[in-house]
Amino acid sequence: MIQTETILAFLSTSALLAIMPGPDVIYVLMQSISNGKKYGIATALGLVSGVIIHTLLVAFGVSEILKHNNTLFFVIKLFGAFYLFYLAYQVFKSSTNIDLSSSVPKKSIFSLVKQGFIMNVLNPKVTIFFLAFFPAFIDNSLNNIKEQIFILGALFIVQTFIIFSLIAILADKMSSFLRKNNSFEKRLQIIQIVVFIGIGIFILI
Repeated sequence: MIQTETILAFLSTSALLAIMPGPDVIYVLMQSISNGKKYGIATALGLVSGVIIHTLLVAFGVSEILKHNNTLFFVIKLFGAFYLFYLAYQVFKSSTNIDLSSSVPKKSIFSLVKQGFIMNVLNPKVTIFFLAFFPAFIDNSLNNIKEQIFILGALFIVQTFIIFSLIAILADKMSSFLRKNNSFEKRLQIIQIVVFIGIGIFILI
């Protein structure tokens, strides 16, 4: 069974990832600002539903490999840390232009859930990210790696949906402020870089 300390560390770290302004958060923001919190929450539900597929892929594809190979386990964690550093560099190089003043076409609740799910499932970077992130919280000495991944995946899904929903509600209430704040995009970029580098260092040590 996963230790309480590990679960708390995972929840703290994944919470930072959830509030980090990546494409998913931006999409939830755009829906909430343009169409209201209900549409942002529907988008969030679709996005986190897709995480189920990525969790299954990581669990069945990685658990048996890691179970009896400590060297490979270390290599995957090393890969994960440097992948996060690479993502931080990509964010640093990218443009900060996010047009929050534009309107997003209104879709039905079901369409947004379906679109969020498809967006997440068809994004191979999510699986790669899980492969990089999860091993830092897996106890390789236990014989239940698959179960550990399922538990972490379920915690990630529930927590991320709660945080995305709160973001949708806040964005709805602050829509006029966000549309007019020209420095908002730059702050999002800085937060994203700091979080990626911080978690990468955490995985290494």
